[in-house]
Amino acid sequence: MIQTEREKTFMKPCVFIQTNAKQKLGALVGAYALKRNSANPDAFDVRIMEHADFPFFAAKEGKPFLREGVTRIWRNDDLQSFTPLRFMPPELMGYRGRAVVIDPDIFAVADINELINLDMRGKAILCRQRGIKTVGMTYASSAMLLDCAKLSHWRVEEQFNEMFEFKRDYMLWISLLLEPEGTIGLLAPEWNDFDRLTPRTKMVHNTRRRTQPWKTGLQVDFLPPERVPYFPVYGWVMRARRWAFGEYGLLGRYVAHPDANQERLFFGLLRECMERGIITEEQVKHEMAMKHVRPDALEVVQRSELPMHSKAA
Repeated sequence: MIQTEREKTFMKPCVFIQTNAKQKLGALVGAYALKRNSANPDAFDVRIMEHADFPFFAAKEGKPFLREGVTRIWRNDDLQSFTPLRFMPPELMGYRGRAVVIDPDIFAVADINELINLDMRGKAILCRQRGIKTVGMTYASSAMLLDCAKLSHWRVEEQFNEMFEFKRDYMLWISLLLEPEGTIGLLAPEWNDFDRLTPRTKMVHNTRRRTQPWKTGLQVDFLPPERVPYFPVYGWVMRARRWAFGEYGLLGRYVAHPDANQERLFFGLLRECMERGIITEEQVKHEMAMKHVRPDALEVVQRSELPMHSKAA
């Protein structure tokens, strides 16, 4: 019998990358980078979790949900509609073993086995802190090392639906502020380096969505926050903008990443993927036609080489 993605049992540690159609190319490049930069790539599996494979998302299209105490409308075509899948790996692992979960805009430049084998000191989750939001100091769930046996309370479909019953706030959930006290340990920032690529970086995260290198020039298609600590006027303006012009109205376009090395990293990895037949030119052209990838992507690929400190040993 053919197993579904939910029914598979992963015997090895597994790195999960969550994505939707808009970020699929990034996920494929990220999966390649994980294996490329590992001294023992057979020691772990990589699985891409696609938003479209989980019907509970489609069932909530256009429905109101709770985010930072504000009612928002769920849109499956939003750039980050996949984010609840960050909580899916323990279920897919049968609540056994270790897993890493990363966003599709995170790219390994070091050996992921180093992260997988860290001493978790009894914690259920290792991740880095994100910063202060309206809900307080938060954690970055965009890259996590998970002890799946300790996360049997993660039931994604049920908890996703709670947002639409106004029992669960998206921001509290995604920021890990609903986790039991004492179950989260901190990772070195280099394992989730926010828009920083240095010789110390282990995974670079193009977390500033407006400057994602493969999106430059396209129309912005993500939901910005509507609350900023100590600046309530911002929220009023953003809610008025949304009411008058729609979810993405007046948000402008993606702009070039300020660090040219991070653009070279992504497109250098994409070039290697294309040279090895992992991603085809037709796939890239399709993503360009769908406006998921910048219109000059193939031209950028041709002139891109990986930064020196990102090359495999």
